[in-house]
Amino acid sequence: MYVQRDDQSRIRLVSREATAECREYLAADSPELLSFLTEETVGKSAARFHASDLAFVRVLEDVIALLMDKGVISFTELPEAAQDKVMERQSLRRRLNGLQLVAGREDDDVI
Repeated sequence: MYVQRDDQSRIRLVSREATAECREYLAADSPELLSFLTEETVGKSAARFHASDLAFVRVLEDVIALLMDKGVISFTELPEAAQDKVMERQSLRRRLNGLQLVAGREDDDVI
């Protein structure tokens, strides 16, 4: 594998073939190269996982609202910490919706 390094001699770019940018050869099993490749993969996976978490929070908000609307649970049955978080999310959503009245987004209704 061929690499390009930054000003601090860290790997910045990797290529299977020598290119104008990647001229330094490193063995494919080089610990430095493996670390670089793993770090990038983990970083991208972590970003996707975080985005998924954010979307899933909205799903949970909707499920909680549905359960309360149907009388399956009442707000006061939630643990106090959960009540605080639900109230905080509702407040943030109201403020956000207030700022987006012109845009008319329907997907951010208050729970």
